[in-house]
Amino acid sequence: MTLLIDPPVWPARGRSWSHLVSDVSFEELHEFARRMGVPERGFHRDHYDIPEERYDEIVAAGAHPVTSRELVARLVAAGLRRRKHP
Repeated sequence: MTLLIDPPVWPARGRSWSHLVSDVSFEELHEFARRMGVPERGFHRDHYDIPEERYDEIVAAGAHPVTSRELVARLVAAGLRRRKHP
């Protein structure tokens, strides 16, 4: 199981957010998110948005902190990156 989370630096709705991904499979990602009580509405194409106040909890549960650049590179390498459609 390889779950990755980037720093909570993405501003939206008055908060800062992290991205939670798996570089193994979407099934692994969804199963971890369910166990952590992350709402399904937080899933966007290839990641879950995680509010900064949950960052430490998600890391303690097993997600590996990485830079945003590494997170995207690992998603691409795994073939799991889903880009926005123009």
